Amino acid sequence: AVVSALRESPSALLRNPVVLVPVILIAALQLPQLVLQAVDPLVGAVASLVVSVAMLVLVPFFQGGIVAMADEALDGRTSLDTFVAAGKANYLSILGAYLLILGVYLVLSVVTFVATALVGGGVIAMAQGGASGSGGLGLLAIIAVLLFGFLVYLLFVFFLQFYGHAIVLDDLGAVAGLKRSAVRVRHNLLSVFGYTLLTGVIGGGIGLVFGVLSVLTAPGTAASAGVDVPLAAVVVVALVAAAVTGVVGAFLGIFSVAVYRRLSLPGDL
Repeated sequence: AVVSALRESPSALLRNPVVLVPVILIAALQLPQLVLQAVDPLVGAVASLVVSVAMLVLVPFFQGGIVAMADEALDGRTSLDTFVAAGKANYLSILGAYLLILGVYLVLSVVTFVATALVGGGVIAMAQGGASGSGGLGLLAIIAVLLFGFLVYLLFVFFLQFYGHAIVLDDLGAVAGLKRSAVRVRHNLLSVFGYTLLTGVIGGGIGLVFGVLSVLTAPGTAASAGVDVPLAAVVVVALVAAAVTGVVGAFLGIFSVAVYRRLSLPGDL
């Protein structure tokens, strides 16, 4: 499924460069905070907060629109009209699913924090009681709790990553979309693992490169290194980041839909 989708996706993007438009636009929302960070870190932090709130509102619309565009692009031609129509039609369902996932992540974070605190408290009590070797065992226990919490988080991400595709392509509501994503992933573990690994490497690699560039062009980092980074250089880096993110994001959007369309359901097996 992954190999077939990987072959099909580039031609769909070349045939429909219009898919780049919404992806580049949403990537461009990150530009002000990058530039303002170079001018004034405090203003940059405020801009980052504003962008985060805007993304929370806009991402469900974007997600619904890009999935629909990608679906049409794989079959022939698509347009921005599809993006707008699908974004509107699926906004509430995708937002609802997103908020449900966010709620689960928050609960998981609180549980992990409380468990870590309890284990840490137990370690301190053992150390005060004079128990030998309590420090090393306690550290291992804390690491184990944190790793377990992170593993559970990764499993949620893994099984629910196609909820937007299920809502848009299978015409489902928020809860049904989450269930459909989990079912499809459960019955196609190897394909989804390969897809997740590949997209993680691509997306993580791009994010790492531009994350490092952002840090290097930040005023504090540049000043500590005795380098004066011109504002024009920061702007150029931000524009290149938006452009590359747009191309990679559009490709991954089409690729994800191509993979989802190939994931079998129990009734298809």
